Amino acid sequence: MPVRKIPKNYLLVTGGYSSRKNADMGAFESLLEKDYLLLLDFDDSVETFEVQPVRIPVAGIPRGYVPDVLVKYRVDTQTGVTPKPSLVEVKHSDDFARNAEKYVPKFAAARQYAEQQGWEFVTKDQNDIRTPRLANLKFLREYRNVTPSGDDVQAVLDAIGEEGGEATSEALLDILAVTEEERLHWLPIVWSMVLTCHLGADLDTPFQNDVPLWKTGASA
Repeated sequence: MPVRKIPKNYLLVTGGYSSRKNADMGAFESLLEKDYLLLLDFDDSVETFEVQPVRIPVAGIPRGYVPDVLVKYRVDTQTGVTPKPSLVEVKHSDDFARNAEKYVPKFAAARQYAEQQGWEFVTKDQNDIRTPRLANLKFLREYRNVTPSGDDVQAVLDAIGEEGGEATSEALLDILAVTEEERLHWLPIVWSMVLTCHLGADLDTPFQNDVPLWKTGASA
């Protein structure tokens, strides 16, 4: 449960983010925070995340300090180890630099508090967040309301199976569609299936006109 309610702000973009991983709507108070929540939502290593998670006492600051997000991770299937939760502050790099002196006592208190909890305190700026992965996820999220039928999902899986389990997005559409009308039918289905992990894609490489795709373990 958030310890701080984010007020409406006419200088910053605020709002709520609905996540697949959390029951509650997560609040954000900048577009950069919203982008970070999107990355967390589609990060398979993340179990859950909570916004405005704790209020940390800081000497000389009456209301203390509330970091932006607490991220909890799944067990790493390669090592069998669960990474430490991350207590995260999200800001633009120029904000971190401009207000560095103000942040020193807050961040020191946060590091000490996180260590006591068995967590780690980290900061994230636009260079960590606004990556090719974020751009690709924003593109795919446009298809989140597409609900293909089971027959359509199976048809796509069969088509890519005919190509040995791998095909580019354009090649896959060429197999599925003869007319432009058919292409317009299949295109949102293909991207919806990437979003739902029925098809795999390299999210860390910028999507171009023709994206390599492959069949995953998910079934229709």
